Amino acid sequence: MPGRALIVVENLSVPFDRRVWQECQTLTGHGWEVEVICPLGTKRDTETEIVIDGVRIHRYPLEAATGGPQGYLKEYGTALWHTNRLIKRIQKRAPVDVVHLCNPPDLLFLPALRAKARGAKVIFDQHDLVPELYLSRFREKKDSMYWAMRLLEWGTYRTADTVIATNESYRAVATGRGRVPVEDTFVVRSAPAVERFAMRPAEPALARGREHLLCYLGVMGPQDGVDYAIRALADLAERRDDWHAVFMGTGDAFDDVVALAHAYGLDDRVSFTGRIPDEDVLRHLSTASVCLAPDPRNPLNDVSTMNKIMEYMAMGRPVVSFDLVEARVSAGEAAVYARPNDVGEFAGLVSELLDDPRRRQAMGEIGMERVSGPLSWTNSEKELLAAYESATQARPAGR
Repeated sequence: MPGRALIVVENLSVPFDRRVWQECQTLTGHGWEVEVICPLGTKRDTETEIVIDGVRIHRYPLEAATGGPQGYLKEYGTALWHTNRLIKRIQKRAPVDVVHLCNPPDLLFLPALRAKARGAKVIFDQHDLVPELYLSRFREKKDSMYWAMRLLEWGTYRTADTVIATNESYRAVATGRGRVPVEDTFVVRSAPAVERFAMRPAEPALARGREHLLCYLGVMGPQDGVDYAIRALADLAERRDDWHAVFMGTGDAFDDVVALAHAYGLDDRVSFTGRIPDEDVLRHLSTASVCLAPDPRNPLNDVSTMNKIMEYMAMGRPVVSFDLVEARVSAGEAAVYARPNDVGEFAGLVSELLDDPRRRQAMGEIGMERVSGPLSWTNSEKELLAAYESATQARPAGR
């Protein structure tokens, strides 16, 4: 057996966090003993300790932040206390060889120092650029809080023996401002498990009497652009009335977005499902004519890989996105791209695709080929295992 790995996650429960769960399955499949520390879920992942497919998961109670930065301080303080407690308990039972930190936040290196002091290697799996996330959600200018987050990011880079990035843009940040040697960085792209995304028979009734169904799938936070999608649909409603849109997911902007749709008079044109079972997601995506990726250009989104785009492609759906660097890397010709944050052009591209079924089919086929080939998890697995091999052979941190 290669060793014992402890994966630490704060912002999602496991196995609901699909990327982390794929990493767990890859590691156990190659002989690693894997444990996970994460928060409890609400409607699922509610057991405080459980073994699933050989992965032992330790969960703790956590109330998600509300009310801006102060709420995050409370959330992260609670998470750090529980994470430190659980690492101490796990280490007491048997030392771990690798501590695998999944941000946000960039505070998890603090409780990991206990394991590092006992010889564990540290892998930093950078899911988000937290300073850019702060700018995108709360501030446009680089204030003292931004620089504090840069300092915490720096501390995480310094603690890590190896850094995993989700794309080349994130890797450039690690090797640039993080000053991590390129040989200590690995790109492990998030990729859908294609076997989960089998097509279902189309259900025209989901479009509520309209010819076309439009779909959004994903988190609804302030930086996710669901408000841009609503404004684009208000524009589209003035051009044509042969569509219905469904928004699947939830988040701390959910209520505001529902209110915005009502303000635009879209109550009979737009539905919000909240979080729904995977089977219902597949039914909607199998019926969709076009899928929406309305993430606006901001310091975070431009360089981030959007899971929603990858999942749309896995279902063979054409995508309309704003023109973001990593959106183009992910989707290529499986998407069409509006000028950043231009809701009128976004609506126009949706309308063009609704009038062109052959193009929609061709784009869908391109997307499926990409997620089954160059962007598949099979390729990410190789990089993940290489990162672990590098970490366990790495020189001490303190670059």
